[in-house]
Amino acid sequence: MLAQKPWNAPTPGTTKLHRLEENIGAASVELTAEDLADVEEAAARIHVRGARYPAEMEQLSGR
Repeated sequence: MLAQKPWNAPTPGTTKLHRLEENIGAASVELTAEDLADVEEAAARIHVRGARYPAEMEQLSGR
């Protein structure tokens, strides 16, 4: 995520210290242009179906 947009701010979704430390280690991973192209290609093959939320919840989201 950080390799794609420098203003992204990932937030760890854990309450376990060892998982947080594991997640922080990901900041040292460097992806090549080829790696990022592979990720983009794989993501492009994912077809999203359906709404994210039911209609009544979507109205509450302000979108």
